[in-house]
Amino acid sequence: MVITVLYYVLSAYIAFIIIWNLIKSKKWQDEILYIIILIPFILRLLRLK
Repeated sequence: MVITVLYYVLSAYIAFIIIWNLIKSKKWQDEILYIIILIPFILRLLRLK
């Protein structure tokens, strides 16, 4: 149970960092890359694999 909670907390933290970089990004190529990287983390937080 503890490992599961830590897994979701870590996934949420990484997703937050990616979103933060997405907001700060100025180039559209980087924004697309961040969105592609963000998709698996959002799916994990929604408990979809």
